[in-house]
Amino acid sequence: MPGSRTGGPPVQRAARRPVVPRPPRESPVRALHARARKAWDRPLTAYYLILGGSALITVLGLVMVYSASQITALQMSLPGSYFFRKQLLAAVIGTVLLLVASRMPVKLHRALAYPILAGAVVLMALVQVPGIGVAVNGNQNWIALGGSFQLQPSEFGKLALVLWGADLLARKQDRRLLTQWKHMLVPLVPAAFMLLGLIMLGGDMGTAIILTAILFGLLWLAGAPTRLFAGVLSVAALIGVILIRTSPNRMARLACLGATEPQSGPVDCWQAVHGIYALASGGIFGSGLGASVEKWGQLPEAHTDFIFAVTGEELGLAGTLSVLALFAALGYAGIRVAGRTEDPFVRYAAGGVTTWITAQAVINIGAVLGLLPIAGVPLPLFSYGGSALLPTMFAIGLLIAFAREDPAARMALAMRQPRFGKKRNGGSQRPRRWNTMRRRAAAARSSGER
Repeated sequence: MPGSRTGGPPVQRAARRPVVPRPPRESPVRALHARARKAWDRPLTAYYLILGGSALITVLGLVMVYSASQITALQMSLPGSYFFRKQLLAAVIGTVLLLVASRMPVKLHRALAYPILAGAVVLMALVQVPGIGVAVNGNQNWIALGGSFQLQPSEFGKLALVLWGADLLARKQDRRLLTQWKHMLVPLVPAAFMLLGLIMLGGDMGTAIILTAILFGLLWLAGAPTRLFAGVLSVAALIGVILIRTSPNRMARLACLGATEPQSGPVDCWQAVHGIYALASGGIFGSGLGASVEKWGQLPEAHTDFIFAVTGEELGLAGTLSVLALFAALGYAGIRVAGRTEDPFVRYAAGGVTTWITAQAVINIGAVLGLLPIAGVPLPLFSYGGSALLPTMFAIGLLIAFAREDPAARMALAMRQPRFGKKRNGGSQRPRRWNTMRRRAAAARSSGER
């Protein structure tokens, strides 16, 4: 090595370190998407979505019932909080039913299928008995319980069809009978048509549409062939067309689709048009709670079938989109529960409940938006009405119970830490990492689980 210019010893030069290329920085959007997907795939996602979504819808519904019903109550010479107090009582009872249903084992749910169906059929038949049945808004589908309390048995018919139909199809699947079309249709379709007939005797086509949607949901989950499915759908559509054509009231509701004036020729479209007025005047963030104008006698059924319109007027587009997002989350969670289970009864029951709530929400909101005819069905968990709220909250309890039955969710619930990181016996324990819990939960799953 050559020496330095000063004549000293040669200078040792350090070897240059190889340049290590930096890993490319991950996009913030991709990182957020990865974190969201990781949280979305956790075992308890469906459990918390069902529990939290239904609780938020119910609480927001109580607030809107109080706001939308005050004027109606005062016009009837009742206290302003009259309807709110009745709805609050129904919500408390419904919460008890939800908790009871969420703690029941699946075997007990199946055991309740036939008693609930028998009770619903008896009550729906009693509606047509003079002196027992009560007509409301032209439909005789109510039973007077004394005082101001009434019961609509057809709402319990939805729950009965879900439980009984799920139990029936599950037993037939265990015996491998669903490959034969007669076992898939009989006795499910005749029993559903019996319930539909009892409902249509009272003239309530809206509830009949929901029951038909539940029937088709069960057949679809059971794997009905396309030809069979199309045949049943054609028969139901033909019956629906006949029922609409033979009723001037239903024809008038159909004629109000797209109406922009309250009096569209000979047809009175007052309710449909004022529902659009309420939504249009809400803007982005609404006029504020209690500040609705349409509820002052302009919009009929403001606290029941058209409560979504008052929500749009007082809470604006932000409020209505929040309600839609909650129902979408609830529907997704129900589909997830039905898709991940290996128990046929849980799959059919979860799918039936999800079809029921989703179809009813779509029909109600579509009617308020002017996209569908007014069917007279309430918004699930949101509109005023104890008869609709009680079976719906019991059905939500079913979904919660089914979500807890998932092997990974059951493992995650069992491994949750008590508060402050202490054992129940007073000792301390090290907190488990979530990744470790996920690995153990995944290992506990059966090989056939999706």
